[in-house]
Amino acid sequence: MITESEFIAAADGVLAAIGEALDAALQDSVTDVDWTLNDGILELECDDGSKIIVNRHVPNREIWVAARSGGFHFRPRQRRWRDTRSGEELGAALGAVLLEQARLKVGLPALVAPDL
Repeated sequence: MITESEFIAAADGVLAAIGEALDAALQDSVTDVDWTLNDGILELECDDGSKIIVNRHVPNREIWVAARSGGFHFRPRQRRWRDTRSGEELGAALGAVLLEQARLKVGLPALVAPDL
């Protein structure tokens, strides 16, 4: 089992990579999305006032996404963050949420997960 500190480091790396991808996408977009990353919580505020939250959930060793379309839990499986219900990869799922809710196309890198 991965330790708490190993999980936090891995999850924080994923959140930072998402932030970098957001910055790159916003440079080439007219869409207005503000985002912050504080203590394992990435919060995006869309131009319509809605929010998308991506955060690490340490007790379950998961990354959670909360959006208008629902709540999603991603757990490490086969070196990728996979939705616990659908099996969809975090990058693909988050990309779809961002396009639908924020009208922002984000090219997310491969979001590598640790082995549990």
